[in-house]
Amino acid sequence: MKVLLQRVSEACVKVDDETIGEIKQGYLLLTGFGHEDQRENVDKMAEKICKLRLFSDDKGKMNLGLNDIQGQILAVSQFTLYADLSKGRRPSFVDAARPSEAEALMDWFVQCLKARGYDVQTGKFAAHMKVSLLNDGPVTMMLEN
Repeated sequence: MKVLLQRVSEACVKVDDETIGEIKQGYLLLTGFGHEDQRENVDKMAEKICKLRLFSDDKGKMNLGLNDIQGQILAVSQFTLYADLSKGRRPSFVDAARPSEAEALMDWFVQCLKARGYDVQTGKFAAHMKVSLLNDGPVTMMLEN
């Protein structure tokens, strides 16, 4: 599982020019799954993300978590995180989980985040989405397990 986490002041996702998910301050989580991913490691990733302290305190240090700032989460499926560009000029996605498996894991990931009390908005699995964000910092981090 790979998650590209971006600390945002705001973010939204649109499908066919309709906004389907929108947040103010929080995390935009671009999320991809590989063949080996199981519910157990998805749950561990959700736990890790929820415990991160990536927001600045009054001294400018990353000391505050998502709960501390009443932040939100926008979780968007992104199989292209598993692109292999080592050969040729077109990406290969052989390392990405099959769509049916990835969709089930994405649903589980969102459930895990919501179960921890967060307001979680989502994109639409396998849709052509347009994601807009205002990266705060900028702070962008890749998480893998």
